Amino acid sequence: MHSATLFGLLAAAVSVSARACSGAGEIKCPIVFDGRVKTTTQLTDFDSYATSQFNPDYVKGNDLKWSVIIKFPSTRANARFDGATHKPFEVTLNDQSVFQTQYGFRRAGLLFNGDTNEGSPGSAGVKTIHFSLKWDAQRALNLSHEYLLVWHEAGDYSANQFNFEAGAILGQPSLPEDTYKLLDRNNKQIWSTKILKNHWQNFAVTLDFNQNTLQVHYSKGDKPLKTVTGPVPNNNAGDGQYQMGMLKKPTGTDDVVNSGYQSSNLDEGLIYGSLFVEDSADGCVSR
Repeated sequence: MHSATLFGLLAAAVSVSARACSGAGEIKCPIVFDGRVKTTTQLTDFDSYATSQFNPDYVKGNDLKWSVIIKFPSTRANARFDGATHKPFEVTLNDQSVFQTQYGFRRAGLLFNGDTNEGSPGSAGVKTIHFSLKWDAQRALNLSHEYLLVWHEAGDYSANQFNFEAGAILGQPSLPEDTYKLLDRNNKQIWSTKILKNHWQNFAVTLDFNQNTLQVHYSKGDKPLKTVTGPVPNNNAGDGQYQMGMLKKPTGTDDVVNSGYQSSNLDEGLIYGSLFVEDSADGCVSR
């Protein structure tokens, strides 16, 4: 084979390998909860406390296992902080995604093992939750609905300290459907960005439980995160837990928990990567 041709093939192979691994980000702060999924993880690992970094019992359809809810998508590039040792995973919704008797919602929200409603290390000091999202065109979200994707729910379940959402926000028709947006405890939008359906989008939310503020960091693809808001005042009191996945609200009702319209034959999903909570004391945020 001609040497130039051989060199070209080798270069192409290296390029493909680099794209397949990607995830060049380095975590520089102490990890409090690690939700990154190792490349060796099997779907059935999500069903047991012994093998999952998430709570296998909550929050999901009553008769569903996480090994049915979670999928491993075929995507060429890993998210920014996954590197070569972790892989993306997809959270899905179907007609059976009904938690307890909340018939208005379709819901699949992962909880970190060790993240408790009271006294959790994730609800004290200054913490940053990182997550990357990628659209699945085969299981596209119906953005005429409101979706909670990442949130922190107070320990008494009375409120969420923040909601990271997509779609049409109930009662706020002026907010575009096709954006990811961060809402504060009072459901006021403090930041948003267009949903990019062909790229990873990387997000981080810093919660200062001492100063009662939120701050947002963002990047596209494999670029380093940039801080996109200042510290925004917010009521972070009430302890509680992080949830990551999807809570799809119904339409056509004021009682969104118990009633409203949800389409049948539901098959929706969103791909997650680079999921972890780090200690951001002294301003530390991995970029």
